[in-house]
Amino acid sequence: MIAKLRGIVDGIGDDHVVLDVGGVGYLVFCSSRTLRSLPERGGDASLLVDTHVREDHIHLYGFGDGSEREWFRILQGVQGVGARVALAILSILAPDELIAVLAAGDKAALGRANGVGPRLATRIASELKDKAGALALGRVGAAGAEAPLSADWQTGGAVQDALSALGNLGYRPTDAHGAVAAAARALGSNATVEALITRSLKELAR
Repeated sequence: MIAKLRGIVDGIGDDHVVLDVGGVGYLVFCSSRTLRSLPERGGDASLLVDTHVREDHIHLYGFGDGSEREWFRILQGVQGVGARVALAILSILAPDELIAVLAAGDKAALGRANGVGPRLATRIASELKDKAGALALGRVGAAGAEAPLSADWQTGGAVQDALSALGNLGYRPTDAHGAVAAAARALGSNATVEALITRSLKELAR
C-alpha cells in the first residue's frame, strides 16, 4: 500500500495531480485546496496518500497534511459518503473549518459541497457532531497554557446550548467555538448557559 509520494509535478487537472516519482507517473486525486497548494509543473511536491484497491481499479488520494487525510477517512464512515464526496467536502472546508461546521450542525455549509444534498448533509452533521464538538473545543487555545477541556465538558449541554445561541445570533461557527471555549475555561464546568453566553459575547467583542 502506498502511504506517501514525493516527486515532480508533471501536470495538474481539475481533481488530480500527476506526480513523477523516479520516472513513473502516479495519478493522485486531491481536494481542490490541496491542488492549489502544489507548486507549478516541474516543482517538487510531497503528498500523504490513501490507497483504495477495488476489483476494477486502484485509486490514490493525496493530502497535504495528516488532518486532511484523517477527515477523508472519517467522512467515509457516514453512509452515502464515498471518496469523491469526501474530497468535495474537503475542497470547500479545511479540517479545522469542517470540525467547527460539524460541531455546530451547520448543514447549509456542508450542502455547498458537490454531491451533498440536504438529506446527506443532515446525516453527516448528525453522525459526526459529537466527535467534531469534542475535537473543536479541545483544539481551541491549544497553544495557550491551559489544558484542553475534558471530553465530558466539551460535549456538555451548557456548552452546546451556548454554541447554538451564538449561532442563532449570527456568529460564525469558528468564532463561536473560540469564544465559548475561552468562556468555559474561565468559568469552570459548573457554569450556566447564561453565564457562558455572557462571557462568550465579551470574548467576541474584544
